[in-house]
Amino acid sequence: MPLAMARVATDRPARYIKQLVSHMGHKATTALAPDGRGTITVTAGTCSLAPTPDQLELTATAADAESLSHVQDVITRHLERFATEERLTVEWTAPIDGGELDPTHPCVDAYLLGHHTPADDVLADLALATREAAAGAAHMQVSPDEGTLLTLLTRLTGARFAVEVGVFTGYSTLCIARGLADGGRLLACDVSEEWAAVGRPHWERAGVADRIDLRIAPALETLRALDAEPVIDIAFIDADKGNYPLYYEEIVRRLRPGGLVVLDNVFLGGRVFDPAYQEEHHLAMRRLNDLITADERVDCVMLPVRDGVTVARRR
Repeated sequence: MPLAMARVATDRPARYIKQLVSHMGHKATTALAPDGRGTITVTAGTCSLAPTPDQLELTATAADAESLSHVQDVITRHLERFATEERLTVEWTAPIDGGELDPTHPCVDAYLLGHHTPADDVLADLALATREAAAGAAHMQVSPDEGTLLTLLTRLTGARFAVEVGVFTGYSTLCIARGLADGGRLLACDVSEEWAAVGRPHWERAGVADRIDLRIAPALETLRALDAEPVIDIAFIDADKGNYPLYYEEIVRRLRPGGLVVLDNVFLGGRVFDPAYQEEHHLAMRRLNDLITADERVDCVMLPVRDGVTVARRR
């Protein structure tokens, strides 16, 4: 439960953020972004501050409830101290567990799923076959709207050589293969022939099986065996999360200028927002999200699509 938010009504949000970041900079780690957002990290945790036209939005995170309370108290006291020209009301929400966050409200979710190019019969049948074969593991398959996004991105890059890390039953594989330019090839990496076998008949039915080079082996071995030259047009990473940083590095160094790398599940079900989650894959994803943001080789954007999708373009 180490997440809490507050929305403070004020017509001076940017000014308060600048004051807080400047004043606390000598005893905390602070940063002020060009768009006016600020971050303040004290020993107990972190508070993000965002300005809107009529309010200041605060998000506090910490590793436990006691630390979270300390972060809230520090920010509230300093904010109230700076508010000499108005009376601010800082009311924090009850603590929230990051794993309980739903990035897409059910109402928005239904609308989004109803407003993308719909999956055709082949994709619909593959989704059904996945549910029947995988049961509780079927959630590992990308959603129809994310599949459409992959096809669009592949087409927009004019991709002739694509790489996928993590095939599962091959829904995303089919979406990428359909977006390839004439003569294009998709190198699909996975360790399970059993799951990939669910998708093979659907690849054949869609007429793209000849574009897909499925490699059943550890993906790092497959990636490291590739030519070191920048030959990849687009890559999609959706595999074991602990190895994401390694997959990213092997792919980015082989991306052509203008090429894309797309990463799925960068929210980890909301757990990346919550510092109480400290397993290796949580730490690895947080490190990678920060690394990509600071990586001077790429321009990137993180999208609130499903469980979070990052798109990075090689400069």
